[in-house]
Amino acid sequence: MRRYLFPLLLAGLVATPALADEERADHFSGKPAETMAEAVANAGDANRELAELLEGELSDADLARIHRLSYTMENALGRIHEEVYRLEGTLEEVHLGSEAFDRERVRTNGAAYLEGMAPLLD
Repeated sequence: MRRYLFPLLLAGLVATPALADEERADHFSGKPAETMAEAVANAGDANRELAELLEGELSDADLARIHRLSYTMENALGRIHEEVYRLEGTLEEVHLGSEAFDRERVRTNGAAYLEGMAPLLD
C-alpha cells in the first residue's frame, strides 16, 4: 500500500504550505487502532471519507485531507495485519486439534478464532 500512497503523500506535502508548522505532514499520527474492532471502525470511516473525496475534483485541500486520512488508514491496516497474523496461529491450533480429535483444543481455539474474526465479518 505504501507504494501506491507515496505519490499521494508527496502531493499532500507539496500542496499544504498553508498548514501551520505543527500540522505539517510529518506530524500527523492518525487515529489509534488498539483493537481489531477499533481498526475496522476507523478504516471504515476513513474509507468512506476517501471514497467521497474521490468522487469529485481533488483540490489541494482534498489532497491534504487524504494525506491526513492515510495515517489513520495505515494505523488501522497495521492493527488488522497484526491481529490476522495472530489469528492464523489460533486457526492452526483449530486445525491441529481437529486432526488429533482434541475436542477441547478445537473448542477453545475455535471460539477465540471466531471472536477475533468477528469485527472483520460483522
